Amino acid sequence: MNPVLLSNQKLLPTALAAAVAAVLATTPIMAQAEGKLSIYHWFEYIPQTLLDKFSSEYGVEVTMDTYDSNESLLASLKAGKLGSYDVAVPGDYMVQIMAEGGLLDTVAEGELANAANIEEQWLNVPFDNGRKYSIPYQWGSTSFSVNRDVYQGDISSTDILFDPPAELAGKINMLDSQGEVMVLASLHLGMEQCSQDREKLKELDALLQGAKQHWASFGSDIAKDVLVSGDAAAGMIYNGFSAKAREEGANLEYAYPDEGYVVWMDNVVLLKDAPNRDNAIKFMDFLLEPENIAAVTNFAQYSAGVTGVAEFLDPALASSPEANPPTGPAGSFVAVCDQATQEVYDQLWTRLRK
Repeated sequence: MNPVLLSNQKLLPTALAAAVAAVLATTPIMAQAEGKLSIYHWFEYIPQTLLDKFSSEYGVEVTMDTYDSNESLLASLKAGKLGSYDVAVPGDYMVQIMAEGGLLDTVAEGELANAANIEEQWLNVPFDNGRKYSIPYQWGSTSFSVNRDVYQGDISSTDILFDPPAELAGKINMLDSQGEVMVLASLHLGMEQCSQDREKLKELDALLQGAKQHWASFGSDIAKDVLVSGDAAAGMIYNGFSAKAREEGANLEYAYPDEGYVVWMDNVVLLKDAPNRDNAIKFMDFLLEPENIAAVTNFAQYSAGVTGVAEFLDPALASSPEANPPTGPAGSFVAVCDQATQEVYDQLWTRLRK
């Protein structure tokens, strides 16, 4: 605003109002949508070009911090980060935990113009029935991949991780993800998740402690890189990350073991006390547009939970072995345990990570 208008005390009130109106009339309409959006997101999971597209379309400054597991996301928010971010991208079970813990805001009916684009199978989900707190982002599987230059044997069993052949012993990277490691270990033993059977829990602990000697490292954000570099010959990994590792030259095969594997869906949630709530809603709606969420699929090589994406997808995804599981083994979502049971599993995890 022209400072002369404010300092000239001789201007009549009507003249001042007219002058202010004239200045405002020259302000671009885009300024009404200006602001910020703060995203808390998984590492290496969204193309910068898509963030730039949203920023340009809405005149919003986008910033993003990353985490490497659902558990680290939760811990960070509980440690004081809630109120710093607008949206986050937790996995299925973590959406339920965050909602029950009062960490999420409700998306009111009608706030998302593109809500009808959500695939029916991902609408009434157990972890967020009716999608009150979240929208689908990407879904996929967690299993393990093996370097076929190092080991040419059978990889159809989770023995690869928990009782590996000599060629792989000491050369395995595990995800630093409590929920998923515990699920694969439970599947290996044929036991249910969230077990309260003390003998079974002792067996689970013994399995993990015994297998630990065969693992070279724990790391979710390095899972792809150590397989590409050869620092690991096998590793627990997400299916899309495995596909990207193959593209980078690693001779990998992704396994769908007979005992089963983890199925997951990541979701965009509206965080409680979001400092830029309106822009958060705009961003969620933006990701429900088929062309936009397809850009995430093409980048990360997982699958979207939105209709109409097929025409925008890279044709090579249709033939990717990681994206085409066999008909035999079944996938399991990570279950949410009651608090007392979860505390026991937390103790087992803490012992494992010492």
